[in-house]
Amino acid sequence: MNRSMEAHAFLVKKGFKVKSYGTGEKVKLPGISADRPNCYEFGVPYDDIYNDLLEKDKAYYTQNGLLHMLDRNRRIKPYPEKFQVSAERFDVIITCEERVYDQVIEWFGSRRSVYNQPVHVINLDIQDNHEEATIGAFLISDMVTKMAQSDDLDNDIDELLHDFEAKCQRPILNCIMFY
Repeated sequence: MNRSMEAHAFLVKKGFKVKSYGTGEKVKLPGISADRPNCYEFGVPYDDIYNDLLEKDKAYYTQNGLLHMLDRNRRIKPYPEKFQVSAERFDVIITCEERVYDQVIEWFGSRRSVYNQPVHVINLDIQDNHEEATIGAFLISDMVTKMAQSDDLDNDIDELLHDFEAKCQRPILNCIMFY
């Protein structure tokens, strides 16, 4: 919710058509103790999540940045969405954590291709904190800009990602799946 939404906001400002999703069973946000996260169903409005945390402990959730993050998120879209129930089709899917990348690949692998439309699934690991989310948004924006400049992304992507990986000094995973 932090990394993908930061990148979402950044890419929209650059003029890209963007959607962002979660892949887990529920939306999980840190709680006051590590063993008790705040869990919400996908589709619960960001306003409701914000107000719930505000009531639980305004000072704590202000200090750890969750209220700020939720405020940003609710300006971008009304509620968190789950990738596996989306009917959208994409040319490129970018994940910010290998576990999420694996979930996306697993989802594609569990279904039969209907449209035979390729999608590039790319992972750029980004630590889940505010500073790294901002850095990651810049990196993702740079990578997506380079992809958008390609006349033939299917043929150019391996070289493009190899060059980008060398530049940003972060490993990149990628594969092609089919809708």
